[in-house]
Amino acid sequence: MDSEKKYRMICTLAFGDIYGQIIVWLGVIFISLASTLALWSSTRQIYAFATVGIVLVLSLPFLLFAFVTTLLNHIEFVPVEELESNRAKSKAKFMGKTAEATT
Repeated sequence: MDSEKKYRMICTLAFGDIYGQIIVWLGVIFISLASTLALWSSTRQIYAFATVGIVLVLSLPFLLFAFVTTLLNHIEFVPVEELESNRAKSKAKFMGKTAEATT
């Protein structure tokens, strides 16, 4: 237990990873608003507001779960020594190659 390993946290999340989730969320919002407009009348206003509330309350936990799990899937913990050895190997490969003239 003398030597403690040091780790580097690397997040590889890109916008393209969550782009589909955002599109689905926007679709849910627009469908919710369309159903609200369809139910909107002088006698059914409470149903319209209830529809929007139910859709938002029920879909928000699923959206947050999708975002959080996607984020956690793109977090990596890599030992620092491994990163340094990989960098040293790539530098050695790059520095070891010399330009050769061909005739």
